[in-house]
Amino acid sequence: MKFECINLEKQAPVAIITLSRPKVLNAMNKQMWEELARALDLIEEDQEIKVVVFTGEGRAFSTGADLKESKTRTPEQYRDYLAGLQEISRRIIRFDKPTIAAINGWALGSGYELALACDIRLAAIDAQIGSPEARVTSSVTGGAFRLLQQLVGPGKAKELLFTAENIDGKEAERIGLVNKAVPLDRLMDEAMEMAQKIAANSAFSIKMIKKGLFMAQGECSLEALMDFEVEACLACVFTKERERSLQEFEDRKKKD
Repeated sequence: MKFECINLEKQAPVAIITLSRPKVLNAMNKQMWEELARALDLIEEDQEIKVVVFTGEGRAFSTGADLKESKTRTPEQYRDYLAGLQEISRRIIRFDKPTIAAINGWALGSGYELALACDIRLAAIDAQIGSPEARVTSSVTGGAFRLLQQLVGPGKAKELLFTAENIDGKEAERIGLVNKAVPLDRLMDEAMEMAQKIAANSAFSIKMIKKGLFMAQGECSLEALMDFEVEACLACVFTKERERSLQEFEDRKKKD
């Protein structure tokens, strides 16, 4: 199957999904999300694949949503986009096969949230990770309200989301946001080594363990939380403040 926004490589027992829009730092558009869903279909059906590794091409894992595309959507189109994004995020969170995010550079917004949806995160020491939503009048998606707090605790989660500041891979390791930070030139080797260790174990056992860990999480259902995320995001993005924030963001990019 041919993809335009991602690459899918099979190195059995590992599949590598690479976000591949390097000219826009792998910004995530609707087509990329749709291609991720199709890639997951192929991986799910392939009995040789035991582990999935996500990474990005070039200088970024992903800088998040493609703002050029988002500016042209009506509220109804935006809701449909968010609903699709949430469904694919749910699928990654609950995917039977273990998932590893190899964060090679910038991981912001929905790109950061894709990494949060994975079971394990490795990061380059100099990677820049963060949630800029409060800076551009938006809100988080992908189950991040729960996933982030589970990793770093409520206080640190609030700090990261409220300040909208980035942290590097080493700091992300220190606070438990990523499992390990390594030099960039070692990142994929580390990810593949971990994937091979996981793949050597019982796939059925890991499937059951992953399901049990998920069942043990929280009181609010993931569905209710992620439905709220859609409403929160929509409430933010169709405000005048959002328009000003996006314009200021574009102006800053022109100066850089």
